Amino acid sequence: MSAIHQATCTAPVNIAVIKYWGKRDTRLVLPTNDSLSVTLDQDHLRTVTTARADPHFTNDRLWLNGIEEEIKSAGRLDSCLAELRRLRADLESRDASLPKLSTMKLHVCSENNFPTAAGLASSASGFAALTVTVAELYGLGEDFSRSALSKIARLGSGSACRSVFGGFVAWEAGERGDGADSLAVPVAERAHWPDLHVLICVANDAKKGTSSTSGMQRTVETSPLLQHRIKHVVPARMKAMRDAIDKRNFAAFADLTTTDSNNFHACCLDTAPPIFYMNDTSRAIVQLVEEMNRARHEAGQDAIAAYTFDAGPNAVLYVREADIGTVLRAVRHYFPDADFDDTFNMLGAGAGASHRGEPSEQVLPVMPPSFNANIIPVHPSGSVRRMIHTRVGDGPRTLEHGLGDASMLDEEGMPKRTKRAKRV
Repeated sequence: MSAIHQATCTAPVNIAVIKYWGKRDTRLVLPTNDSLSVTLDQDHLRTVTTARADPHFTNDRLWLNGIEEEIKSAGRLDSCLAELRRLRADLESRDASLPKLSTMKLHVCSENNFPTAAGLASSASGFAALTVTVAELYGLGEDFSRSALSKIARLGSGSACRSVFGGFVAWEAGERGDGADSLAVPVAERAHWPDLHVLICVANDAKKGTSSTSGMQRTVETSPLLQHRIKHVVPARMKAMRDAIDKRNFAAFADLTTTDSNNFHACCLDTAPPIFYMNDTSRAIVQLVEEMNRARHEAGQDAIAAYTFDAGPNAVLYVREADIGTVLRAVRHYFPDADFDDTFNMLGAGAGASHRGEPSEQVLPVMPPSFNANIIPVHPSGSVRRMIHTRVGDGPRTLEHGLGDASMLDEEGMPKRTKRAKRV
């Protein structure tokens, strides 16, 4: 039997707290501004990818969540694979003993454990997983840094470059026209801020109406507010956010996170025609968090939570560990009957238990005296469809080389699990 050239890796989701929106070069995916993100825990949110090279394969093929996807010539995926093949070919030219993997076609199988294309950064984890997995297959790990690999992941999805690191990550926009200085760099490790938790409120897990790729370019072309953001807002916020993270200053972190999210969505509204990523549930979550923070401030305390929304309606709440129970109960009170996998055993039924928000569990927690409990009504059941509790996570993980239990491809190089295939 011939050798099986295969690797399986995972990559995390990242959620930006200083947003990237707009490209100055669409082919090389060079952003108009720097950005900074928090990597989420892969134990809860991840993409798993298996890649195999085989001389018997006749075409590059990709399966995403069990469905075969088209690989477009000169498209984003093709650009990533071409650069990885170029690097592998260079290794092979310097070592004649290496198998000629760069000449073989690839089968790639990838799965997310969260909704795809719903504003939860699935393209970020997906292209990061693809890049790291093929790099692992090609043996590029020893010769290329994670920042170097981030430039390849960037070709697939801009925010993917940040998912090649764990913890807190900056994407430096760079200035060069060839993109050589546009890459991700670590800001702080996951262990730097261990009590920072994340609560994701999925208000809609359907594919969004306006994709990030098309939406951001419309904003670049038509929004005067975006130009002000690029030149004057983001540079100061990047510096302030780095300082807040370095000092673990949650009050500053929360203020910067929420104001940057609001500014980003204001730019979307300033687009012609306007882009609406947030929905009524999104805005109600904003009201709730703002009221909780106002009441805390009036009581002489720091903010309890920070909200941010990427290009979708789903709220990402950053909360310190001591306050996560209060925020969880408040959200469950106003948005009942959401699916909730109790990862950290907050509700006492065992870690990982699934909850649907029984009425007895929806009592509003004790709030500061000035809290206005009627700031928003209790929303209809299922307004928040799912709640995900996670925390700051690590970077990509290599699960195995070759064919093993983690592999998503069978012995013939085909997906172990498939759905009805798309026309390709």
